[in-house]
Amino acid sequence: MGARKRNSADQKKEAARSRYQAILRNCPTSPRKMRLVTDLISGKEVNKALDILRFSSQEASRRMEKLLLSAIANWQAKNEGVRVEESNLYVKLVHVDGGRMLKRLQTAPQGRAYRVRKRSNHVTLVLDSKINEVEKTSI
Repeated sequence: MGARKRNSADQKKEAARSRYQAILRNCPTSPRKMRLVTDLISGKEVNKALDILRFSSQEASRRMEKLLLSAIANWQAKNEGVRVEESNLYVKLVHVDGGRMLKRLQTAPQGRAYRVRKRSNHVTLVLDSKINEVEKTSI
């Protein structure tokens, strides 16, 4: 491995240490329905986002709640000894991409067939601490 590749790999590893995220892949809901839920929590404080998801009636909110809890657990694994309440965690970024699509045929009148596309999505949720932002801007 060359020096430039090694340096860029080290930079990526260092950035990954300070990034707290969780990824949900091949979730069997359409990306459009999932984006409706993610728009509710993006930019919100973590406890408030959990409350919003817990009391939302949409099916996608259950999956997002589990993903948010996973991201919080990932944050706790990297920051042992620090309480979540004191760190002012918030949802920095929620990104929904289209995933694998199952294509099926449904019978239609007069010998025709309609295509049925069963969509899925990939969700990336990134957390950040408001305390870290204050330290980064003051440096």
